[in-house]
Amino acid sequence: MGTDNDNEWYRINEKLYPCATSITMGYIGGKWKMVILFHLKEQTRRYNELRKLMPVVTERTLSLQLKQLEEDGVVRRVVYTGKPPLRVEYSLTDFGKTLIPVLDALAGWGRLVAKERGEVVRISKG
Repeated sequence: MGTDNDNEWYRINEKLYPCATSITMGYIGGKWKMVILFHLKEQTRRYNELRKLMPVVTERTLSLQLKQLEEDGVVRRVVYTGKPPLRVEYSLTDFGKTLIPVLDALAGWGRLVAKERGEVVRISKG
């Protein structure tokens, strides 16, 4: 993968990126980040809602991916105390919402590939 300009790299928070695409992948790369963002695209979700929507991801992995997205400023985590006891909600930040067109484009391309090279398989939930 070449750079946008062979003499230019990008620095964000002391991390160097060889091209603009690698910046994007730095924010959304990983097996579950895109899935998390897909579920937060339309609405705020509680942690347990995300767990139910993503039953095959481990709690540890989900927690780590959410933490990374929060640290990167893509996802907002709000903790509510009181009654009912503890509630944690996640939503996209304004910065995170700028990823929606990227997510939509990637999902559209994935559907095209699935249609041309594979099939849609419906999985019944338990």
